[in-house]
Amino acid sequence: MLLVSAPVLGVPEKAALSKVIDSGWLTMGERVRAFEAAFAAVHGADDCVAVSSCTAALHLILYGLGIGPGDEVLVPSLTFVATANAVLYVGAKPVFVDIESDDVPLMSVAEAEARCTSRTRAVILVHFAGFLANKEEWQTFASVRGLYIIEDAAHAPGLKEVGTFGAGAAFSFYGNKNMTTAEGGVVITRDPDLREKIRQARAHGMTTGTRQRLNSRTPQYDVTMLGFNYRMDEMRAAIGLVQLRNLQEWNEVRRILVVLYRRLIAMRCPTISMPFAEPRTSAYHIMPILLPRYVNRQDVIDELRAQGIQTTIHYPPVHQMTLYRELFPGVHLPRTESFADRELTIPLHPQITSPVAEAVVDALASALDSGSRAGTAA
Repeated sequence: MLLVSAPVLGVPEKAALSKVIDSGWLTMGERVRAFEAAFAAVHGADDCVAVSSCTAALHLILYGLGIGPGDEVLVPSLTFVATANAVLYVGAKPVFVDIESDDVPLMSVAEAEARCTSRTRAVILVHFAGFLANKEEWQTFASVRGLYIIEDAAHAPGLKEVGTFGAGAAFSFYGNKNMTTAEGGVVITRDPDLREKIRQARAHGMTTGTRQRLNSRTPQYDVTMLGFNYRMDEMRAAIGLVQLRNLQEWNEVRRILVVLYRRLIAMRCPTISMPFAEPRTSAYHIMPILLPRYVNRQDVIDELRAQGIQTTIHYPPVHQMTLYRELFPGVHLPRTESFADRELTIPLHPQITSPVAEAVVDALASALDSGSRAGTAA
C-alpha cells in the first residue's frame, strides 16, 4: 500500500536510540537540551521548549498566556481537533472561523473580524498543508484588537518565518509529519519569560528537573505553579536530532513532488482543482486536492485503495463533530463545509519517486473517469 505519509527511518535513528539505551539515561536530559538548541537554530530562534506533543505545546502556550474561563479564542474548523481541544483544556471557548476560499483554505481575516467580541483574547492560526498564513495581515488584525497570535505549525517545520507571527508557535513530530520523533512537539516563543514559564510548566511546575538535581549539590526542588507531565524523553530527542539534519532536504523533495503533481493533475485530471495556486511559503506537508462536485468521493477512495493507494481527508470540520455540535450548536461555516466535502489528500512524502507520482495521477484519472460514467448512467 502506498501511504499518504511515511516516515523516513533507518540506521542513523537506530544508532541514536542504541546510544541512549547504552547511556542508561532515558528521561529528559542532555539530548533533549541538544535537540532544543538545534531546532531553535533551524528556525532562527534563541531557544525553544521540547514537549510530548503539539497538543501539549498548544495547551502550554495558552496556559502560559493566562487564557482561561470567560475568554474566547478564534480557531479554524479546518484543522485537527487538537487545535480546538487545547482551548477547552484551559477553560476558554473556541470560536470557529470560516476559511478564506477553496484556493486559500486558511482562516479568513474578514470572518475573524465578524466573530470578535469583548471576550476574544487570542487567535490560533493553522498553517494548513504547510502553507503560511499572511503574517502582516494577521499582525495588523491582532494589534488593533490587543489579541495574542498563536501558530499551530504542525504542518510547517523548517520555515524560519514560523514562530515570528506573535506569542508562540506549536510544532508536531507525530509519525506522519515532515520530521518525526513518533510523538513529540516543540514550543517556539521569542518571549523569554513566557518560554521559561512553559519550560517549568511542562514538568509539573517543578523548579528543577531530575537531570539538574543529579548535577547539583542538593536534591531539593519546589513547585511554584500548576504544571503538567508534558516532557520529551531522551529517545525521542535522539531521533529528532537525526531527523532534523534531513528536514530541509526532505522539504525540498516535497516541494518538487508538489510541482510535479500540479503539472500532472492539470494535464490528466483537469476537473480537479488544487488549493494554493498562487506562490506562498510552504513546508509542503500534504497534497490536498478538490474533487469535482459530481464525483462521489468514497468511490474515488475505494478505487484508489483497490489499486494500492491510500488517501485521506484533511479535515472533517471540527464544528461538525459530535462533541463540538453539542457544545456549540448552530455553527455554520459554508466555505469550510464545502471544501471539506470535496477535499481528498493523496500521497506525499520524500520516498515517493516521479514514476510513483505519475501512477497516482493515472489512478486518480481512472477513478474520476469511472465516477463520471457511473454518474452519467445514473
